[in-house]
Amino acid sequence: MNATDPVSNLAALIHCPSVTPAEGGALSLLDNLLSPLGFAVDRMVATEDGTPDVENLYARLGTDGPHLMFAGHTDVVPVGDEASWSHPPFAAEIAGGEMYGRGAVDMKGGIACFVAAIARHIEKHGKPQGSVSFLITGDEEGPSINGTSKLLEWAAAKGERWDACVVGEPTNPNQLGDMIKIGRRGSLSGRITVQGVQGHAAYPHLADNPIRGMLQLTQALMDPPFDHGTDNFQPSNLEVTTIDTGNAATNVIPARATASFNIRFNDTWTAETLRAEIIRRLDAAAADGALRPDRTPVNYEIVWADRPSHVFLTRNNALISSLSGAVAEVTGLEPKLSTTGGTSDARFIKDYCPVVEFGLVGQTMHMVDERVAVADLETLTRIYETFIERWLGHAATE
Repeated sequence: MNATDPVSNLAALIHCPSVTPAEGGALSLLDNLLSPLGFAVDRMVATEDGTPDVENLYARLGTDGPHLMFAGHTDVVPVGDEASWSHPPFAAEIAGGEMYGRGAVDMKGGIACFVAAIARHIEKHGKPQGSVSFLITGDEEGPSINGTSKLLEWAAAKGERWDACVVGEPTNPNQLGDMIKIGRRGSLSGRITVQGVQGHAAYPHLADNPIRGMLQLTQALMDPPFDHGTDNFQPSNLEVTTIDTGNAATNVIPARATASFNIRFNDTWTAETLRAEIIRRLDAAAADGALRPDRTPVNYEIVWADRPSHVFLTRNNALISSLSGAVAEVTGLEPKLSTTGGTSDARFIKDYCPVVEFGLVGQTMHMVDERVAVADLETLTRIYETFIERWLGHAATE
């Protein structure tokens, strides 16, 4: 294979059916692409009780600083109804100037372009004056337990240190050059259970309907707003995602009700202060008798989900200006610096080095007929190649 060609790189990656947690041949392919370029490649398997083993890859070219990391994932979400695809999801067929396939934009395309970019850099300039590494997981689309976080721990324990990182997630909403992600909101989830007393719907005084209490609690979580946003982040937003009683009968008051919620929060909060605010709201709502007159306070309990994602913002001029400058040079666009969207593996990387995210246009990610414009693959490769040169030159002078 010619590693300098992002189109052939991506086609080969799409051919690998690497649905989480299956490796599917994708990491082996990267090994075969990077080793001939001089990268030292390690394949690390992470394990944890109750979760599937996940194979990950770490590859480094060079031994000196400055050290630039490219991070991403080769695992993809399931294809859904394969019959609904206009082209087979692992065939990488090109039609109308677009390549179709699961992972085309999220995010095998970004990996394919960065491989091509560093291959072109080596072809033109020889090995970089510094080090470049790939940190690639197979667990980003899954529980994210045996992926990037453990791969980072493993590499750091071996003495690896990084000066900056680019995550190749699809960050652009409409066209290449729209947006660089320089941070992410935090994410916190919980599950509330309200205990009631089961009874006949015609005799409510003999029962205690937990739904009444749950309505009070969930309303308190959604109103008033937690904040109105900050200079760098949009307002925090809580959504109740499930409410359930497990009750199929229309004439029975249920014994309990449960509700799940998720809040995406800005830098007004930490996970700890946010938990305290949510408990304050729930306690106040539990004592409110509006829907439960002459009743004792709502009997509720809350269980917090493990591993909340913490809010972060990257302030690193060498990294941000090098990437913004590369985007402007290649596309003529001034990218917006944004913190919008969900979480990504950047939430783990930020504890080791400054990190930003930039990749393809994400309009079809996770959809049937996920696809990427072939022309965008060449453009993104040129952006990455220009960025590598700019960042290595900038970082070396600091």
